Amino acid sequence: MDHNIAKLRQDYNLKGLHETDLDHNPLNQFKLWFDEVVQANISEPNAMHLSTVSDGRPSGRIVLLKDLDQAGFTFFTNYESRKGNDMETNPRVALTFFWKEFERQVRVEGLVEKTTDAESSEYFAVRPRGSQIGAWASSQSRPVIGREALEENTQLLEAKFAGVEVPRPPHWGGYRVIPDYFEFWQGRPSRLHDRLVYQRNQDGNWNIERLAP
Repeated sequence: MDHNIAKLRQDYNLKGLHETDLDHNPLNQFKLWFDEVVQANISEPNAMHLSTVSDGRPSGRIVLLKDLDQAGFTFFTNYESRKGNDMETNPRVALTFFWKEFERQVRVEGLVEKTTDAESSEYFAVRPRGSQIGAWASSQSRPVIGREALEENTQLLEAKFAGVEVPRPPHWGGYRVIPDYFEFWQGRPSRLHDRLVYQRNQDGNWNIERLAP
């Protein structure tokens, strides 16, 4: 190899994070950080790593956050994909956001549930037409003979839906992650990072504590 991986490192010096900086509501705190990233015009600030587990085997992938409110974090996908099957078996998931330009990371843990059909259809209707066709064309996570077969199926579906609105496939829709744990991470010099955690207690309120880096 041309590089010594062990020597690849970057010190973090931009900001600190103190308990007094935090909103008492972690969703509000997340929105504050998220808005900063969006206003900085960073590419795909809504990219998040979704971790699922099935049969004790974890898997992860990047998906895009499409809605955020006091209920939780919403994204959309194929219900019959690997992640869809994982979440059907085990609804406990984790999300990770990393914004290197701000030297920040947010971890979210919670339970996932499907959005309503109305919510899924509303979002599907505003997707680009090519993405709508793609939701029909791709049997996500299943083996495919080759790229040509996928493209041929796409062409057949384009012809089928020519001149009409593309309906939402029954196997495609949204999920909402209802959080019960947040960790806000701010990079600091010498790897003495700030890690502040929100955990929901039995009363439904949020407790905040600091973790050692």
